[in-house]
Amino acid sequence: MAALARKIYFAGSIRAGRDDADLYAKLIKLLQKYGTVLTEHVGDPNLEACGEKALSDGEIHDRDIQWLERADVLVAEVTQPSLGVGYEIGRAVAMKKTTLCLFRPQSGRRLSAMVRGAHNGSTFLVKDYTEDRAESILQEYFSSNSC
Repeated sequence: MAALARKIYFAGSIRAGRDDADLYAKLIKLLQKYGTVLTEHVGDPNLEACGEKALSDGEIHDRDIQWLERADVLVAEVTQPSLGVGYEIGRAVAMKKTTLCLFRPQSGRRLSAMVRGAHNGSTFLVKDYTEDRAESILQEYFSSNSC
């Protein structure tokens, strides 16, 4: 699939904590080399942990599910534990979306077995990474997956 035609759903923590917002913005910028990122707002430094104030929870849910349905691939930064990101991953799997989860072990956290254990080497990948390796991991992922 041509990079410009590919639609990418990026998932990262919002209400569970915005400590990684700057990293999300960097990942989104890298992902834009490989397609259109439908969820750029996740990396917005002005988006607070309380989320988007102009929309109800139901409106956010329905909009995000529509984006997920349109997406060709889900890329989730899973270091910051987040119920919302877990929900998005589960929905993506149910929709048979190719999924890449990125986790930073140096954070001192342990990734849920439900995420790490879903790794199957093809349609659901979990990659441990450091920020300086993110670009090469994404390049390898998108060059080897025709998602």
